[in-house]
Amino acid sequence: MSESVKRFWTREELQTIYNKPLLELVLEAANVHRQHHSFGEVQVSSLLSIKTGGCSEDCSYCPQAARYNTDVEVQPLMKTEEVLEAAQNAKAGGASRFCMGAAWREVRDNRDFDRVLDMVKEVNSLGLEVCCTLGMLTEQQAQKLADAGLYAYNHNIDTSAENYGNIISTRTYDDRLNTISHVRKAGITVCSGGIIGMGETEEDRIGMLLTLVNLPVPPESVPINALVAVKGTPLEEQQRVPFYELVRMVATARMVMPQSAVRLSAGRLELSMAEQALCFMAGANSIFAGDKLLTTPNPEFNEDKQMFEILGLRASQPFKKEKTLHAS
Repeated sequence: MSESVKRFWTREELQTIYNKPLLELVLEAANVHRQHHSFGEVQVSSLLSIKTGGCSEDCSYCPQAARYNTDVEVQPLMKTEEVLEAAQNAKAGGASRFCMGAAWREVRDNRDFDRVLDMVKEVNSLGLEVCCTLGMLTEQQAQKLADAGLYAYNHNIDTSAENYGNIISTRTYDDRLNTISHVRKAGITVCSGGIIGMGETEEDRIGMLLTLVNLPVPPESVPINALVAVKGTPLEEQQRVPFYELVRMVATARMVMPQSAVRLSAGRLELSMAEQALCFMAGANSIFAGDKLLTTPNPEFNEDKQMFEILGLRASQPFKKEKTLHAS
Protein backbone atom coordinates (compact mmCIF):
# COMPACT_ATOMS: atom_id res chain seq x y z
CA MET A 1 0.00 0.00 0.00
CA SER A 2 1.24 3.45 -0.84
CA GLU A 3 0.51 5.05 2.53
CA SER A 4 -0.73 4.24 6.01
CA VAL A 5 -4.46 4.09 6.60
CA LYS A 6 -6.19 6.26 9.19
CA ARG A 7 -7.52 4.08 11.99
CA PHE A 8 -10.12 6.24 13.72
CA TRP A 9 -12.63 8.66 12.28
CA THR A 10 -14.93 11.18 13.93
CA ARG A 11 -18.47 11.91 12.82
CA GLU A 12 -17.40 15.44 11.94
CA GLU A 13 -14.65 14.17 9.63
CA LEU A 14 -17.06 11.87 7.81
CA GLN A 15 -19.62 14.67 7.58
CA THR A 16 -17.06 16.94 5.93
CA ILE A 17 -16.18 14.29 3.34
CA TYR A 18 -19.80 13.31 2.67
CA ASN A 19 -20.82 16.92 2.07
CA LYS A 20 -18.09 17.83 -0.42
CA PRO A 21 -19.30 18.99 -3.85
CA LEU A 22 -20.17 15.76 -5.64
CA LEU A 23 -17.68 15.93 -8.52
CA GLU A 24 -14.89 17.00 -6.17
CA LEU A 25 -15.76 14.06 -3.90
CA VAL A 26 -15.75 11.62 -6.83
CA LEU A 27 -12.37 12.91 -8.03
CA GLU A 28 -10.79 12.61 -4.59
CA ALA A 29 -12.27 9.14 -4.10
CA ALA A 30 -10.94 8.06 -7.51
CA ASN A 31 -7.45 9.18 -6.50
CA VAL A 32 -7.67 7.25 -3.22
CA HIS A 33 -8.90 4.24 -5.15
CA ARG A 34 -5.90 4.35 -7.50
CA GLN A 35 -3.52 4.42 -4.54
CA HIS A 36 -4.89 1.20 -3.06
CA HIS A 37 -6.34 -0.85 -5.93
CA SER A 38 -5.82 -1.73 -9.56
CA PHE A 39 -8.03 0.83 -11.26
CA GLY A 40 -10.60 -0.80 -13.54
CA GLU A 41 -10.42 -4.16 -11.80
CA VAL A 42 -13.75 -5.30 -10.36
CA GLN A 43 -14.53 -8.27 -8.17
CA VAL A 44 -17.49 -10.20 -9.56
CA SER A 45 -19.57 -12.05 -6.99
CA SER A 46 -22.55 -14.33 -7.45
CA LEU A 47 -25.28 -14.73 -4.82
CA LEU A 48 -27.55 -17.76 -4.45
CA SER A 49 -30.47 -18.15 -2.05
CA ILE A 50 -29.94 -21.68 -0.72
CA LYS A 51 -32.94 -21.47 1.65
CA THR A 52 -35.66 -18.97 0.77
CA GLY A 53 -38.40 -17.30 2.81
CA GLY A 54 -40.08 -18.12 6.09
CA CYS A 55 -37.72 -16.01 8.20
CA SER A 56 -38.95 -15.07 11.71
CA GLU A 57 -37.28 -11.62 11.62
CA ASP A 58 -39.21 -8.41 10.90
CA CYS A 59 -36.65 -6.53 8.77
CA SER A 60 -38.86 -3.89 7.13
CA TYR A 61 -37.14 -4.14 3.74
CA CYS A 62 -37.11 -7.92 3.39
CA PRO A 63 -39.66 -9.93 1.37
CA GLN A 64 -38.43 -13.16 3.03
CA ALA A 65 -39.93 -12.32 6.41
CA ALA A 66 -42.71 -14.82 7.18
CA ARG A 67 -44.95 -12.11 8.65
CA TYR A 68 -45.18 -10.14 5.37
CA ASN A 69 -47.48 -11.02 2.50
CA THR A 70 -45.12 -11.02 -0.48
CA ASP A 71 -44.74 -13.13 -3.61
CA VAL A 72 -41.72 -14.99 -2.19
CA GLU A 73 -42.33 -18.73 -1.99
CA VAL A 74 -40.83 -20.56 0.96
CA GLN A 75 -38.28 -23.10 -0.23
CA PRO A 76 -36.28 -25.55 1.90
CA LEU A 77 -32.51 -25.81 1.95
CA MET A 78 -31.21 -26.72 -1.51
CA LYS A 79 -29.34 -29.93 -2.23
CA THR A 80 -25.56 -29.74 -2.26
CA GLU A 81 -25.41 -30.92 -5.89
CA GLU A 82 -27.71 -28.08 -6.98
CA VAL A 83 -25.61 -25.50 -5.16
CA LEU A 84 -22.43 -26.91 -6.66
CA GLU A 85 -23.90 -26.68 -10.16
CA ALA A 86 -24.87 -23.05 -9.56
CA ALA A 87 -21.34 -22.31 -8.33
CA GLN A 88 -19.82 -23.90 -11.42
CA ASN A 89 -22.09 -21.79 -13.63
CA ALA A 90 -21.13 -18.65 -11.70
CA LYS A 91 -17.44 -19.43 -12.15
CA ALA A 92 -17.98 -19.99 -15.87
CA GLY A 93 -19.72 -16.60 -15.99
CA GLY A 94 -16.66 -14.87 -14.54
CA ALA A 95 -17.45 -14.77 -10.83
CA SER A 96 -14.57 -15.08 -8.38
CA ARG A 97 -16.75 -15.19 -5.27
CA PHE A 98 -19.82 -17.33 -4.61
CA CYS A 99 -22.12 -16.31 -1.79
CA MET A 100 -24.80 -18.57 -0.29
CA GLY A 101 -27.68 -16.94 1.58
CA ALA A 102 -30.16 -18.66 3.89
CA ALA A 103 -33.22 -16.89 5.31
CA TRP A 104 -32.48 -17.80 8.91
CA ARG A 105 -32.59 -15.58 11.99
CA GLU A 106 -29.60 -17.50 13.32
CA VAL A 107 -27.62 -20.62 12.61
CA ARG A 108 -28.66 -23.69 14.59
CA ASP A 109 -26.44 -26.68 15.24
CA ASN A 110 -28.41 -29.20 13.23
CA ARG A 111 -28.31 -31.23 10.02
CA ASP A 112 -29.03 -28.17 7.88
CA PHE A 113 -25.92 -26.45 9.19
CA ASP A 114 -23.92 -29.63 8.58
CA ARG A 115 -25.15 -29.56 4.98
CA VAL A 116 -24.09 -25.92 4.62
CA LEU A 117 -20.63 -26.86 5.88
CA ASP A 118 -20.50 -29.52 3.15
CA MET A 119 -21.57 -26.92 0.58
CA VAL A 120 -18.77 -24.63 1.71
CA LYS A 121 -16.22 -27.42 1.31
CA GLU A 122 -17.50 -28.38 -2.15
CA VAL A 123 -17.62 -24.81 -3.51
CA ASN A 124 -14.21 -24.09 -1.99
CA SER A 125 -12.81 -27.00 -4.00
CA LEU A 126 -13.76 -25.14 -7.21
CA GLY A 127 -11.23 -22.42 -6.44
CA LEU A 128 -13.86 -19.78 -5.66
CA GLU A 129 -13.93 -17.48 -2.67
CA VAL A 130 -16.84 -18.87 -0.64
CA CYS A 131 -19.11 -16.47 1.24
CA CYS A 132 -22.18 -17.16 3.38
CA THR A 133 -24.91 -15.04 4.90
CA LEU A 134 -26.89 -17.16 7.33
CA GLY A 135 -27.91 -14.82 10.14
CA MET A 136 -26.43 -14.68 13.60
CA LEU A 137 -23.50 -16.95 14.51
CA THR A 138 -21.84 -18.12 17.70
CA GLU A 139 -18.05 -18.21 17.99
CA GLN A 140 -18.13 -22.00 17.64
CA GLN A 141 -20.26 -21.89 14.50
CA ALA A 142 -18.00 -19.27 12.94
CA GLN A 143 -15.01 -21.52 13.65
CA LYS A 144 -16.75 -24.49 12.02
CA LEU A 145 -17.35 -22.40 8.89
CA ALA A 146 -13.71 -21.32 8.91
CA ASP A 147 -12.57 -24.92 9.23
CA ALA A 148 -14.77 -25.83 6.25
CA GLY A 149 -12.95 -23.24 4.15
CA LEU A 150 -15.28 -20.22 4.29
CA TYR A 151 -13.52 -17.13 2.97
CA ALA A 152 -16.06 -14.39 3.80
CA TYR A 153 -19.18 -13.91 5.88
CA ASN A 154 -21.79 -11.27 5.07
CA HIS A 155 -23.64 -9.65 7.95
CA ASN A 156 -24.87 -6.15 7.14
CA ILE A 157 -25.50 -3.58 9.87
CA ASP A 158 -28.16 -2.06 7.55
CA THR A 159 -28.27 1.48 8.96
CA SER A 160 -27.11 3.60 11.89
CA ALA A 161 -27.42 2.44 15.48
CA GLU A 162 -29.85 5.31 16.09
CA ASN A 163 -32.16 4.33 13.21
CA TYR A 164 -31.88 0.57 13.61
CA GLY A 165 -34.98 0.16 15.80
CA ASN A 166 -37.12 1.83 13.13
CA ILE A 167 -36.18 -0.90 10.66
CA ILE A 168 -35.86 -4.06 12.76
CA SER A 169 -37.19 -5.00 16.21
CA THR A 170 -36.44 -8.73 16.38
CA ARG A 171 -32.70 -8.36 16.99
CA THR A 172 -30.44 -5.61 18.24
CA TYR A 173 -27.59 -3.66 16.72
CA ASP A 174 -25.26 -5.31 19.21
CA ASP A 175 -26.44 -8.72 17.97
CA ARG A 176 -25.15 -7.75 14.53
CA LEU A 177 -21.85 -6.45 15.87
CA ASN A 178 -21.36 -9.59 17.99
CA THR A 179 -21.72 -11.84 14.94
CA ILE A 180 -19.19 -9.71 13.05
CA SER A 181 -16.82 -10.07 16.02
CA HIS A 182 -17.24 -13.86 16.04
CA VAL A 183 -16.52 -14.01 12.30
CA ARG A 184 -13.40 -11.89 12.73
CA LYS A 185 -12.12 -14.05 15.61
CA ALA A 186 -12.47 -17.15 13.41
CA GLY A 187 -10.18 -15.60 10.78
CA ILE A 188 -12.95 -15.21 8.18
CA THR A 189 -13.02 -11.97 6.19
CA VAL A 190 -15.96 -9.68 6.93
CA CYS A 191 -18.49 -8.41 4.39
CA SER A 192 -20.71 -5.76 5.99
CA GLY A 193 -22.50 -2.71 4.69
CA GLY A 194 -26.00 -1.33 4.62
CA ILE A 195 -29.00 -0.02 2.74
CA ILE A 196 -29.93 3.52 1.78
CA GLY A 197 -33.38 4.68 0.75
CA MET A 198 -35.26 3.33 3.78
CA GLY A 199 -36.34 6.77 5.00
CA GLU A 200 -33.14 7.36 6.94
CA THR A 201 -31.49 10.76 7.38
CA GLU A 202 -28.12 11.91 6.08
CA GLU A 203 -26.87 11.56 9.66
CA ASP A 204 -27.97 7.91 9.66
CA ARG A 205 -25.98 7.20 6.51
CA ILE A 206 -22.90 8.82 7.99
CA GLY A 207 -23.51 6.94 11.25
CA MET A 208 -23.61 3.63 9.42
CA LEU A 209 -20.27 4.32 7.72
CA LEU A 210 -18.83 5.54 11.03
CA THR A 211 -19.72 2.22 12.70
CA LEU A 212 -18.07 0.24 9.90
CA VAL A 213 -14.88 2.26 9.62
CA ASN A 214 -14.33 2.29 13.39
CA LEU A 215 -14.72 -1.46 13.89
CA PRO A 216 -11.49 -2.96 15.35
CA VAL A 217 -10.77 -4.03 11.76
CA PRO A 218 -12.94 -2.48 9.01
CA PRO A 219 -14.78 -4.93 6.72
CA GLU A 220 -12.82 -6.25 3.75
CA SER A 221 -15.99 -5.86 1.69
CA VAL A 222 -18.60 -3.11 2.07
CA PRO A 223 -21.86 -3.59 0.13
CA ILE A 224 -23.77 -0.37 -0.55
CA ASN A 225 -27.39 -1.33 -1.26
CA ALA A 226 -30.13 0.93 -2.60
CA LEU A 227 -33.50 -0.23 -1.32
CA VAL A 228 -35.56 -2.29 -3.73
CA ALA A 229 -39.07 -1.60 -2.40
CA VAL A 230 -41.06 -4.84 -2.46
CA LYS A 231 -44.84 -4.98 -2.34
CA GLY A 232 -46.06 -6.46 0.92
CA THR A 233 -43.19 -5.14 3.05
CA PRO A 234 -43.51 -2.10 5.36
CA LEU A 235 -41.21 -0.13 3.05
CA GLU A 236 -43.17 -0.87 -0.13
CA GLU A 237 -44.06 2.82 -0.63
CA GLN A 238 -40.49 4.12 -0.40
CA GLN A 239 -39.35 6.00 -3.48
CA ARG A 240 -36.23 4.93 -5.33
CA VAL A 241 -33.16 6.62 -3.88
CA PRO A 242 -31.70 9.29 -6.23
CA PHE A 243 -28.65 8.02 -8.06
CA TYR A 244 -26.37 10.83 -6.92
CA GLU A 245 -26.97 9.85 -3.27
CA LEU A 246 -25.71 6.36 -4.05
CA VAL A 247 -22.58 7.81 -5.68
CA ARG A 248 -22.00 9.98 -2.62
CA MET A 249 -22.18 6.92 -0.35
CA VAL A 250 -19.81 4.92 -2.57
CA ALA A 251 -17.29 7.76 -2.72
CA THR A 252 -17.40 8.40 1.03
CA ALA A 253 -16.97 4.70 1.79
CA ARG A 254 -13.97 4.63 -0.55
CA MET A 255 -12.41 7.68 1.12
CA VAL A 256 -12.65 6.31 4.66
CA MET A 257 -12.10 2.60 3.93
CA PRO A 258 -9.50 2.80 1.16
CA GLN A 259 -8.39 -0.83 1.32
CA SER A 260 -11.88 -2.37 1.34
CA ALA A 261 -13.83 -3.57 -1.65
CA VAL A 262 -16.87 -1.31 -2.08
CA ARG A 263 -19.68 -3.27 -3.69
CA LEU A 264 -22.58 -2.04 -5.79
CA SER A 265 -25.29 -4.39 -4.56
CA ALA A 266 -29.08 -4.22 -4.50
CA GLY A 267 -30.57 -1.54 -6.74
CA ARG A 268 -27.95 -1.85 -9.47
CA LEU A 269 -30.57 -3.04 -11.95
CA GLU A 270 -32.10 0.44 -11.83
CA LEU A 271 -28.82 2.14 -12.80
CA SER A 272 -27.88 2.98 -16.37
CA MET A 273 -24.42 2.07 -17.62
CA ALA A 274 -23.36 5.72 -17.31
CA GLU A 275 -24.56 5.84 -13.71
CA GLN A 276 -22.70 2.63 -12.89
CA ALA A 277 -19.60 4.07 -14.58
CA LEU A 278 -19.63 7.04 -12.21
CA CYS A 279 -19.94 4.64 -9.27
CA PHE A 280 -16.87 2.76 -10.51
CA MET A 281 -15.06 6.07 -10.92
CA ALA A 282 -16.02 6.95 -7.33
CA GLY A 283 -14.39 3.80 -6.00
CA ALA A 284 -16.82 0.90 -6.40
CA ASN A 285 -14.79 -2.17 -7.31
CA SER A 286 -17.14 -5.05 -6.65
CA ILE A 287 -20.54 -6.09 -7.99
CA PHE A 288 -23.03 -8.89 -7.67
CA ALA A 289 -23.64 -10.52 -11.05
CA GLY A 290 -26.36 -12.93 -12.10
CA ASP A 291 -30.08 -12.46 -12.66
CA LYS A 292 -31.16 -12.44 -9.01
CA LEU A 293 -29.97 -11.23 -5.60
CA LEU A 294 -31.65 -13.65 -3.21
CA THR A 295 -35.19 -12.63 -4.26
CA THR A 296 -34.76 -9.32 -6.11
CA PRO A 297 -33.86 -8.82 -9.80
CA ASN A 298 -30.27 -8.08 -10.87
CA PRO A 299 -28.52 -7.56 -14.23
CA GLU A 300 -27.59 -10.78 -16.03
CA PHE A 301 -24.00 -11.93 -16.55
CA ASN A 302 -24.10 -11.12 -20.27
CA GLU A 303 -25.23 -7.54 -19.65
CA ASP A 304 -22.37 -7.04 -17.24
CA LYS A 305 -19.91 -8.60 -19.66
CA GLN A 306 -20.93 -6.05 -22.29
CA MET A 307 -20.63 -3.21 -19.77
CA PHE A 308 -17.15 -4.38 -18.75
CA GLU A 309 -16.04 -4.37 -22.39
CA ILE A 310 -17.40 -0.88 -23.05
CA LEU A 311 -15.99 0.66 -19.86
CA GLY A 312 -12.68 -1.20 -20.05
CA LEU A 313 -13.23 -3.04 -16.77
CA ARG A 314 -11.80 -6.45 -15.98
CA ALA A 315 -12.85 -9.09 -13.46
CA SER A 316 -10.41 -9.77 -10.63
CA GLN A 317 -9.12 -13.23 -9.80
CA PRO A 318 -10.17 -15.03 -6.60
CA PHE A 319 -8.05 -14.82 -3.45
CA LYS A 320 -6.22 -11.75 -4.72
CA LYS A 321 -6.23 -10.17 -1.29
CA GLU A 322 -4.91 -11.86 1.82
CA LYS A 323 -7.18 -12.23 4.82
CA THR A 324 -4.87 -9.85 6.69
CA LEU A 325 -5.88 -7.06 4.34
CA HIS A 326 -6.08 -4.47 7.10
CA ALA A 327 -3.11 -4.27 9.42
CA SER A 328 -4.47 -3.85 12.90
